[in-house]
Amino acid sequence: MTDISKKRKEEHLDICLNSDIEYERLGPGFIEYDFIHQALPELDLDSIDTSIDFLGKRLALPLMISPITGGTESLAKINCLLAGLASSFGIAMGLGSARIVLEDETSAKYFKVRKTAPDILLFANLGAVQLNYGFNAEHCKRLVDVLEADGIMLHLNPIQEAFQPEGNHDFSGLLKKIGDVCKSCDFPVIVREVGFGISADVAEKLIESGVEIIDISGSGGTSWVRIESSRSEDEIIKDVSDSFKDWGIPTAKALVSIREAQKGVRLIASGGIRDGVDVAKAIALGADITGIGLPLLKASAISKKDASDLIKKIATGLRIAMFGIGVPDIESLRKTSHIEKRY
Repeated sequence: MTDISKKRKEEHLDICLNSDIEYERLGPGFIEYDFIHQALPELDLDSIDTSIDFLGKRLALPLMISPITGGTESLAKINCLLAGLASSFGIAMGLGSARIVLEDETSAKYFKVRKTAPDILLFANLGAVQLNYGFNAEHCKRLVDVLEADGIMLHLNPIQEAFQPEGNHDFSGLLKKIGDVCKSCDFPVIVREVGFGISADVAEKLIESGVEIIDISGSGGTSWVRIESSRSEDEIIKDVSDSFKDWGIPTAKALVSIREAQKGVRLIASGGIRDGVDVAKAIALGADITGIGLPLLKASAISKKDASDLIKKIATGLRIAMFGIGVPDIESLRKTSHIEKRY
């Protein structure tokens, strides 16, 4: 791993743990939707089933630990802790961006979690823009193989790259290259944002190119503008970042617009998911599963118990929300009519 890459990842961790990096005003949008309370749910709370089949594996919760980061010893410890929790709770996990593994395979040790969690649904992760900087489908296959993953996430992050001091800015011609990866790989390929959202028209283009799974990763949670601009020594970039404090598509808005236009695509809703009610609303609005990142990172940095308790709270909140609208399982939650837009 290069010293620059290591420094960047350590800085990302420090900023995430010690600074306020969430959107100041723009939320994920779930507050705009209300469940219609059912005073007579006709259910036993203890019988509610939150499990779901996703990409060939049974998850106990419709939840994924969203990609955070990786590539250093301290981050490896966090990833292993989170992987162990993913195994214990029966949820999925995405690893942080692992370009450095392709540049220096000895760094793979910082991402490998299979010994800790041999049974989880696990995804490697690579910036889609790297397909314009010498990487291709064969590299994606190599990354999945080395990290013993079940598939790969290609993340789209143009705004992050624009503010990142070491950013890669050439996003031209990526759609075809993403499609080539999908056609060449016999494992799931997820295309995700990193916190600015995917619009319905971009989702349509991705689907037409061969993408079958999209992680919306909308705005309202972690702001990579705040993270990267705080690292920059360019005063122009720092000043310009103020204009992008509310840039992006709120998660709920992106989710609803894509699902209305695309019935068959698998959708992961991440970006500002903070509790079990958010998870329930996301599923009711069209997500297949949900993702959560920053809160679990912060909790895991405190202790395994804190991170475990957070997942327990999400699971409990989801079950009670389902009980409150009278749905016995995730499939019924997905079809519920007991949700409405507030405004």
